[in-house]
Amino acid sequence: MTATSQVAVALDRIKRFDPQLRCILRTLDDDATARAAALNSQSGPRGLLHGVPIAIKDNICTKDGLTTCGSKMLANFRSPYDAHVVERLHAAGAIIVAKTNLDEFAMGSSTEHSAFFPTRNPWNLECVPGGTSGGSAAAVAARLVPYALGSDTGGSVRQPAALCGVCGLKPTYGRVSRYGLVAHASSLDQIGPIATDVRGIARVLQVIAGKDHRDSTSADVAVPDYLAALDEPVGPIRIGIPCEYFGDGLDPEIRKAVETAVDVYKKLGAEVREISLPHSRYTIACYYIVSTAEASSNLARFDGVRYGHRTANPRDYIDVYSGSREEGFGPEVKRRIMLGTYALSSGYYDAYYLKALKVRTLIKNDFVEAFKQCDVILSPTTPTPAFKIGEKSDDPLAMYLADIFTTSVSLAGIPAISVPCGLTSAGLPIGLQLMATHFAEVRLLQISAAYEAATNHHLALPSVLAH
Repeated sequence: MTATSQVAVALDRIKRFDPQLRCILRTLDDDATARAAALNSQSGPRGLLHGVPIAIKDNICTKDGLTTCGSKMLANFRSPYDAHVVERLHAAGAIIVAKTNLDEFAMGSSTEHSAFFPTRNPWNLECVPGGTSGGSAAAVAARLVPYALGSDTGGSVRQPAALCGVCGLKPTYGRVSRYGLVAHASSLDQIGPIATDVRGIARVLQVIAGKDHRDSTSADVAVPDYLAALDEPVGPIRIGIPCEYFGDGLDPEIRKAVETAVDVYKKLGAEVREISLPHSRYTIACYYIVSTAEASSNLARFDGVRYGHRTANPRDYIDVYSGSREEGFGPEVKRRIMLGTYALSSGYYDAYYLKALKVRTLIKNDFVEAFKQCDVILSPTTPTPAFKIGEKSDDPLAMYLADIFTTSVSLAGIPAISVPCGLTSAGLPIGLQLMATHFAEVRLLQISAAYEAATNHHLALPSVLAH
């Protein structure tokens, strides 16, 4: 297919299915069509994603169209530059056809906290797609586009990938540049790909990974050939099963599906052993102190002066600041700003934020010790399947616990992937999470692909496509 025809198919599918899903904030029809026409006329070598339509989470800056972060605060913001990953995608021949919906400023676990509208799960339109990259995950699950980018702060690529029945990778912190990603929590944020299979994840990661001098946290580590590695023998596999991830609160159907996945690996000859991550019980508390503190600092820039929403007819400068933030931010963002500001405030910094940083080190050390015994750690991605829209809206703690198996990975800075491993009796997807040590994405992808080759869960199609 030509680039023009691929773009036309993607835009047509968006028009057909998105009115039900609401996973797209806006399409970039004119820009995408023009870029496709230019690619069609090119001669010579083609990039790895030549002519491929892709969707981008709307907290990643693009010169084309708006970048809103799902917030009224940036409802009319047009970025003057492209994010590093967008530059890389363009250089590889990819065509960005749409910006996807998200929880406002990437804060949430359901894509219900968008200032514009909630996104629905392609497997059940009454359920959430997960968050905060729910729009990207739903777009890939519904085959609107073959690939999408999301951002993962505490599970925001992996959790929606699991709930939507697709693959989602959080790379090692520093593997992918954050330049042009609107900051939520700077020591945790990482851009990651979403695709229907592991090979698609490897293809997009090949394009976006690498050093960027504009991001001081970007790692100067050589980028291996992820795609070629998938064609190499996987070799002996050592899998660790953390006992702390299989306790109370885990849905029985998810437990069974993950245990069945372990059996698949055993049949492939993998060595499976139980391990312990003893500080896992502190993960949620630690994460929501560190992330909210950093969010409080990062979002201070939205002050009604330089850019973003500005309140009308302010009385004085204080009114500009307070009025603009009151009107521009939604309730979940305000909640996290207040939590973070409190944790950083005089008299509480040592008791909360400093202590959380020390616990974060303990959590990271747990993984360092565990990887001395295994190549990857295996767990559920989420404790439950997708829940109904509105089911947890009035219970923030219940919503936060949806990320209980993903936040520790982010605190440790290691890579992790979610791959489909079955469906519940209600027909909702279940995700299997695999974690590896720093910059071991090759091994992570190889072991994930071995499971995928032995099963067919990634081939299942959501119910929305039957209509």
